[in-house]
Amino acid sequence: MKTAIVTDSTAYLPETITKNLSIHVIPLTVTIDGRPYDEEVDLTSSAFYDKVRGEGPLPKTSQPPIGNFVKLFESLKADGYDAVISIHLSSGISGTYEGAIQAGALVDGLDVHAFDSEISCYMQGFYVIRAAEMAKEGATPKEILVELNEMKETMRAYFMVDDLAHLQRGGRLSGAQALIGGLLQVKPILHFQDKVIVPFEKIRTRKKAMKRIADLLAEDADKMPLEAAIIHANNPEEAEMWKAELEERLPSVQFTISHFGPVIGTHLGEGSMGLGWVRKKS
Repeated sequence: MKTAIVTDSTAYLPETITKNLSIHVIPLTVTIDGRPYDEEVDLTSSAFYDKVRGEGPLPKTSQPPIGNFVKLFESLKADGYDAVISIHLSSGISGTYEGAIQAGALVDGLDVHAFDSEISCYMQGFYVIRAAEMAKEGATPKEILVELNEMKETMRAYFMVDDLAHLQRGGRLSGAQALIGGLLQVKPILHFQDKVIVPFEKIRTRKKAMKRIADLLAEDADKMPLEAAIIHANNPEEAEMWKAELEERLPSVQFTISHFGPVIGTHLGEGSMGLGWVRKKS
């Protein structure tokens, strides 16, 4: 059985990985000043942050049209694929996963399995990479889905925003919370819970917030082998410095650096930083 792996652009996987593992990526869209851009296709992350810096209105983000999914699935069927596993950002923050389900029902002769990562960014990418590696080795869709669901048991991600105003303007945080947080210089640590973004802890400074997230990683690293991703919003130098610190502290953990692209960056804002991890495949 020939199985294709599909994901969306919010996994922010480098092209070297998607090409090597034959991963098919469907883009989400960000609209700036009335002009739509397919993220990671029409607009790079650094160009996006340059465009939206300042006090202007937030860009609008949108999921892929169902027609785009149908077109991709039809082309995969024409290429001889029997099945598709379509892995997407959390259904609690986007309708992309539901779009994949609806499109799959419209394509005859192709067994489409949509998978809700319940998360986003490179943690979503961890699922995609694992699925693609298994598909390449000839695993069945059922075997791949079992593995992905087992990964959920050890998948963790925490992130902090540099400016609470983005979360407030995007409807993710109330005005009162943003005002109080700004006055106290609070750097809230956020995470996904029940498919949506919620506060985990309120920390007074950026440095302390990053240390707290690193401590959470260290706790899990004591229990199991891990692979982890540092995710930044247009601050690669800080990400490299944090990676060096974490590698020195936790040499058993395999680290990579990724980024918050336009769609997720719209809601978190420039300067945000995240760290996510999952049990490494034995």
